[in-house]
Amino acid sequence: MKTTFYGQSTFMLEAGGKKLLFDPFITPNPEAKDIDIHSLEPDYILVSHGHGDHVADLLAIQKSSDAIIICIAEIANWLGKHGINNAHGMNIGGGFNFEFGRVKMVNAVHSSTLPDGSPGGNPAGFLLHLDGKVIYYAGDTALTYDMKLLADENLDWAYLPIGDNYTMGVDDAIKASGFINCKNIIGMHYDTFPVIKIDVAEAEAKFVKAGINIKLPKIGESVEL
Repeated sequence: MKTTFYGQSTFMLEAGGKKLLFDPFITPNPEAKDIDIHSLEPDYILVSHGHGDHVADLLAIQKSSDAIIICIAEIANWLGKHGINNAHGMNIGGGFNFEFGRVKMVNAVHSSTLPDGSPGGNPAGFLLHLDGKVIYYAGDTALTYDMKLLADENLDWAYLPIGDNYTMGVDDAIKASGFINCKNIIGMHYDTFPVIKIDVAEAEAKFVKAGINIKLPKIGESVEL
């Protein structure tokens, strides 16, 4: 199983014989200018919430790939208004068995409005069981006690935001790794905008000091999970 980083919170996860793309925000990101979004061809696109830095390329990639979009029910309804009916709407606490594995939608503490001002429902994270591993994709979120509910899920890896300002920062992400009982962390949602710039070396040192295996891949880089 491997994951590839495409900037901000956009990752491809290849597992269960399928390609899962998370929160596609690529073309507006100058750091990802060399990525051809139409070459990605995901089978599924998982959307944590409706902000532009998570859905900017959603419609274009779905139309070129015919991917199934997994998202909160309100975003699925919004997609229908844009002529996309290939969406699987969910809600917080619910799970579903897909052909690649099981996805459960879990709580995130953030906001969610779509680029045209439409309400995006509640923000969410995803708990995935696939290829014998358990993965947590937190989406945009604050540190929350609800994360403790994941402590007994035997997580193999977790994607956590670390950029601060809009989400939790490095220190809270380290606390979150304790809450969820996971020592393998992939950082996301940092450095894209001035207000979420971080000192990468300092962040890595803090995670290492806490005994956490932290991965901060470069755009286009893959990590074996």
